[in-house]
Amino acid sequence: MTEHSRPVMELARDLVVIDSRSFVCNYPIADRIEAALAGFELERLDYRDRNDVEKRALVAHRGPTGAADAGGTGGLALCGHMDTVPDTGWNSDPWSGRIADGRLLGLGSTDMKGPLAAAIVAATTLPAQVPITLLITTDEETTKAGAREIARRSQLARAARPRAILVVEPTRMIPMRGHRVHVQFTAVATGVQAHSSTGRGRNANWDLLPFLLEMRTLHDRLRRDPGLQDPAYDPPFSDFNLVLDNHGSAVNVTVPKATAIIKFRYSARVDPRPVMDTVRAAAKRAGLALSEAREGDPPELAPGHPFVALCSKAAGAPAGVAPYGTDASELQALAPCVILGPGDIAQAHAPDESVSIADLAAAVPLFMQLAQACTEERCRTMSR
Repeated sequence: MTEHSRPVMELARDLVVIDSRSFVCNYPIADRIEAALAGFELERLDYRDRNDVEKRALVAHRGPTGAADAGGTGGLALCGHMDTVPDTGWNSDPWSGRIADGRLLGLGSTDMKGPLAAAIVAATTLPAQVPITLLITTDEETTKAGAREIARRSQLARAARPRAILVVEPTRMIPMRGHRVHVQFTAVATGVQAHSSTGRGRNANWDLLPFLLEMRTLHDRLRRDPGLQDPAYDPPFSDFNLVLDNHGSAVNVTVPKATAIIKFRYSARVDPRPVMDTVRAAAKRAGLALSEAREGDPPELAPGHPFVALCSKAAGAPAGVAPYGTDASELQALAPCVILGPGDIAQAHAPDESVSIADLAAAVPLFMQLAQACTEERCRTMSR
């Protein structure tokens, strides 16, 4: 064990045992994080999510700020999120915080309570004269609302004026200079509810079906058409994932409402407009109500960007790009973003999720190294 192993393990475990799925109020986990940030200036950004659930994002800062320098002198910001996906598929306690064979088990241990704990331990261990900011969000797994609240409303983040933001999502400590973002389409068909034996109802699924057939064709096109792909990514084709919802209808009831939700991801090199136009036209032909929810633009720094180079040198690995999304899509409005954190994304969103405590502890000194480097004169150009 290293000097950082125990504090990271204890904080990560404390975070894992708190239920912070995206649809519940996150005040309990926010309170635990606040308790770990003694000596930091703290800003609470409270809001209600799209389901009217109370949420809180946190911004914390210690050390000099960059308010006097338009180029940004506030050093590095570390970003992580408090929320998790639902506990789908778990056969054991998702919030046990059990430790076995050097790994912390629990929902969100990899994505991303473990990496968030490593970021907090790094921030609190730095010398007080080194400026460091923490951007701690929620709703990252759903709408990116917490990051959006910080980007739009945080006075402390603007006063700190960080030169760069490190989003500590699990990347196996390989820096990612950019990633895809998504558009979420929600198409709703409306039928007439009745006992299915009477012939008096109208099943909304049949109205939805023509739209779904067109979406299947679009899904296949995305995997075949090089003009809609980006070879820098693995996989090169865009995600176009479908979820269907009959809202609890029984098999002997004609379905009164059928919903299709599709998440379409795209990178900076892909123009989303042809896909969006196709979905809109198909929904109109099928007579469906269609709504869209978009993230910010795809964040993608050039391979030669100073912050990318700094992260690559510190990590000892060339920078790549990620097929998934992060809060960088919203926080890039504040400063250039790189994604770099301990753990493997392959562990995320899966039953029996776990993370290596040794990997979390090893990330702490690297985060500290990057924070100290971001105060140096040679890093002034990062935020310009």
